[in-house]
Amino acid sequence: MNTILIRDGLLVEPNRSWHADILIEGEKIVRVESHIDPDELPKDTTIVNAEGLCILPGLIDAHTHYNLVSRGTVTADSFAEGSRVAAYGGVTTVIDFADHDKRAPLVASSEARIKAMEEGMEIDFALHQGVYGIPKNLKEELISVKERGITALKIFTTYKDVGYLIEQGGLKELFEVAKELNLMVCAHCEDDALIEEIGNNYKGDYKAADHPLLRPAEAEYRAIMALGELAKEVDIPLYIVHLSSARGLDAVHTLRAQGVTLMVETTPHYLLLDDTYLEGEDSSLYVMTPPLRSKKDKLILQDALVAKEIQVVATDHCTFTKEQKNSSKDCRTIFPGVPGSEELLPLIHTFAVASGRMSLSHMVRLLSTAPAKAFGLYPQKGSLEVGSDADIVIFDSEHLWTLSAENLHSAAGYTPYEGFNVVGKAIMTYLRGRLVVGDGIYLSKKGGGKFIEAQESLVFEGFR
Repeated sequence: MNTILIRDGLLVEPNRSWHADILIEGEKIVRVESHIDPDELPKDTTIVNAEGLCILPGLIDAHTHYNLVSRGTVTADSFAEGSRVAAYGGVTTVIDFADHDKRAPLVASSEARIKAMEEGMEIDFALHQGVYGIPKNLKEELISVKERGITALKIFTTYKDVGYLIEQGGLKELFEVAKELNLMVCAHCEDDALIEEIGNNYKGDYKAADHPLLRPAEAEYRAIMALGELAKEVDIPLYIVHLSSARGLDAVHTLRAQGVTLMVETTPHYLLLDDTYLEGEDSSLYVMTPPLRSKKDKLILQDALVAKEIQVVATDHCTFTKEQKNSSKDCRTIFPGVPGSEELLPLIHTFAVASGRMSLSHMVRLLSTAPAKAFGLYPQKGSLEVGSDADIVIFDSEHLWTLSAENLHSAAGYTPYEGFNVVGKAIMTYLRGRLVVGDGIYLSKKGGGKFIEAQESLVFEGFR
């Protein structure tokens, strides 16, 4: 059994930061103390000096799409490539998605995705199960999914044309069963009727810059309001994925004032990019759904994040190569999605912590502890407590560097944050006590990732 002592680092926990030593045996954290004497430990203990560095719990990217088959192609980052990207960024666990194959029971979709990811992932993973229709025996099917270790469901309020949209009557049944089984409902919120109406009457071009006109912030507002009102009626919490707009945030404020429990996720691209990137030669590279919004939207979301109105920052990592992205100039058919898992930590640290707007502990809550609690992984993940998995990031909070395709690792071959000057970098990443990134080298282990069976979300115990 390997024994590792990480000494003299600043341990960053969700409610405090303190200088301490942390001892790992095998895959677990076994001691956390202000000082651990190496002479008490086995002679073959590996000693890691972390003086001047931060010790973070492994990040959890709660929204990824690795090796996604979509629109007749597959995303650029395979499971192995996605794992590499994540590990370089200090992400030790991702929560990906199992699409709903309506030709088979839901749990068959879960099983197929778990099997594929177990074969290819090199970091740990959990899953959200997509639900794109209501089976006749919904409760029985969801019980099977929960027993398999998936306690979060993903729904869409758009994409009726490809069969993702569940009508209102079906949604109520789904919410009622989710409440009975304590399953978290996660929602992509855009009002399909409004988008269809705009599309049918649109007379403009379909360039990348037109995408926000075809899928406006008002569509996000209407969808959040409709789902939130249903959640209030049924009395269940609701998780909003990738909030993109000030108008969407208006809906969040309204619903929370009515007593609805909402957990809200946003992404680095909605916090730090805006619709000006949808102009020019490389505009296709910045198309995702929902679209990028205005500079004003971006600033309002930044303020909301700092004010703790947003609980999780994830990436919606969904990569296509430049060639794939540029194969169309029509925003309706450009492959949607951007890289993000590797850039997550330095971007949020630079924007929020290095600027003095947020503490390191708040950042850890956003990127690790909150997603772990929301999706039933805590305290196995998202924690530096004794007994937790030894998923640990040694982070240099003063490392200055510039994000570039040349020093990042996505198979997409580009980053939407090209040229961003950032401060802070993951120097070493441990997955369950095993070093997976050190000295700039990725120490891959094929199939080294493990499916983490989720427990019930702590939202059901009043977690915010």
